[in-house]
Amino acid sequence: MTDTPQAAAEEQPTGELTTRTMAMPADTNASGDIFGGWVVSQMDIAAGIAASQCTMERVVTVAIDSMTFIRPVKVGDVMCVYTRVLRIGRTSVTLAIEAWALRHRFGIREKVTNAQFTFVAVDDDGKPIEIAEEQRAKLNNA
Repeated sequence: MTDTPQAAAEEQPTGELTTRTMAMPADTNASGDIFGGWVVSQMDIAAGIAASQCTMERVVTVAIDSMTFIRPVKVGDVMCVYTRVLRIGRTSVTLAIEAWALRHRFGIREKVTNAQFTFVAVDDDGKPIEIAEEQRAKLNNA
């Protein structure tokens, strides 16, 4: 775990709020914190939504890089996942993903995890396809 509570209070999310989900007792690990795999899955869902919206294609996760678990998530926290496109290539898109916990549903907001997710656009057979030039241009000029 990193950062101090004061630094957390000053930091603000970057990107677009893409999903919100409440952490429930069924999502805990043996220590009583929310299982890290649950956090990753919430981030992957939000990243997939953002990747498909910006490419206008079906996408699949191909890589998760630089994942850092900063603070634990607790039962009753609302997990807010923010997404931001970093780059878009011929067949892939990479996004910065931040997960923030709204403590006890409406309390202080703290960044709990961040990572980079890369997706590839695919056809109905799961084969990589080219992202339309107009979509790439729109995002690369933004």
